[in-house]
Amino acid sequence: MSAPADHFVIQHGNLTVNVPRSIFKGPEAIPDEAQAKQFRKILRERYPWLSENSLDVLIRNARFELIRIMDEETCGRNTASKFVSEGKADKAIEHLEKHLSENPNDFNSWYMLGELLCKEGRTEEGYEAFRKGSGK
Repeated sequence: MSAPADHFVIQHGNLTVNVPRSIFKGPEAIPDEAQAKQFRKILRERYPWLSENSLDVLIRNARFELIRIMDEETCGRNTASKFVSEGKADKAIEHLEKHLSENPNDFNSWYMLGELLCKEGRTEEGYEAFRKGSGK
């Protein structure tokens, strides 16, 4: 099943659900109360056997899947930014390095890694990340 551009697909048991991105907001995919309420109403109408607990689980799993998708779309920068905002620069660096090993041509992630390394006092490594990001 393919989802429209503004949706993503999750599995909930045997059920395949197109979830609109609009029910979540921000890089941490926090549910938008009004949008999530409307989505839950639609799901209840289409699938009346789903309990409130099932809907809670579905929304929670959709959130985790969207976070994974956004991180993939940004080559690790979404999760790295979250780590930085939590004061976990070392985890952000590790996360970016993992993604860059899989996608070494992403100059935006190289730049972010370079900035983080420099801020952590690892300037030589930071400059090397900048060089790799510039293709030199």
